[in-house]
Amino acid sequence: MKVLKILEGAELIIADLEVMLGDKKQNAPTLCVRYEGKIIPLNTAHDGRPILMKTENAIPA
Repeated sequence: MKVLKILEGAELIIADLEVMLGDKKQNAPTLCVRYEGKIIPLNTAHDGRPILMKTENAIPA
């Protein structure tokens, strides 16, 4: 694994995110990145692979 680029202006935050699970709302503090005006939740695979930052999962800030 190698670093290709450092993203300038990215900020790590913890956001209390609310999601619908079935017909119930649940919320939890979630590690996110604020980048280019969007909040992007971070996640890791169950086997410990690196954190993925998927812009298609972005939430408008």
